[in-house]
Amino acid sequence: MKILMIQNSFIDMESMFKLFTEEEEVKDDVNAGSLDYRQGKVEFENVFFSYMQGKEILKDVSFTVLPGQTVALVGQSGSGKSTIIRLLFRFYDVQGGCVKIDDQDISKVKQSSLRAHIGVVPQDTVLFNDSIRENIRYGRVTASDQEVEEAAIAADIHDKIMTFPEGYDTQVGERGLKLSGGEKQRVAIARTILKAPQIILLDEATSALDTQTERNIQASLAKVCANRTSIVVAHRLSTVIGADVILVLRDGQIVERGRWVYLLEY
Repeated sequence: MKILMIQNSFIDMESMFKLFTEEEEVKDDVNAGSLDYRQGKVEFENVFFSYMQGKEILKDVSFTVLPGQTVALVGQSGSGKSTIIRLLFRFYDVQGGCVKIDDQDISKVKQSSLRAHIGVVPQDTVLFNDSIRENIRYGRVTASDQEVEEAAIAADIHDKIMTFPEGYDTQVGERGLKLSGGEKQRVAIARTILKAPQIILLDEATSALDTQTERNIQASLAKVCANRTSIVVAHRLSTVIGADVILVLRDGQIVERGRWVYLLEY
């Protein structure tokens, strides 16, 4: 059995080392500078994008998120909502048009400087098999224990952590299996609070939760997004009532836009 485990480990190591030989798809320009963040205005200008040739995911998408504004993206699966988040974080480069932050094309700035200003609360929170404290500290690895606990308080998970026998030193298990879905999402929110980014991206952050847990976490998310430029991805209109503008996507295009009340009427 031990010999089999060692063999499997060598195979895994070989696969890992192969990753280092992979060429990056998204590269910084040779003369790329740092993002000069000023107010947090986000613009998509006539953006076209496809993951594979011949199948466009986004088709001439244009919208602006003003500083401090919350814009929600809603639509069926495959309509392009999460792709917009990935393009803003620059996991991919657009194939037409451009994405700007404070009038700067993000393809012309260093990826590290861009991502330093952006915080993401994903649908599926990735936790490491370590303590709750270290999982929250991942948001800003230089943070002190006090700052970690302040972030947990703001995310409304501190009291729950203190009910665990080992408190903040509680091990979360592989991929956080010892925590409930709601607790994992609150850890993700605490991470984002600790990072204190100027731009917040919420990628269906509550879609996998029950209704009551979703309502509770919405309050924590509202605190995170307050006075910050925010883009929220959601399946349901009911989860984005408070958004300043709602964009409805269908087949990679924005087919409607407006506030909650306007969209209900039409």
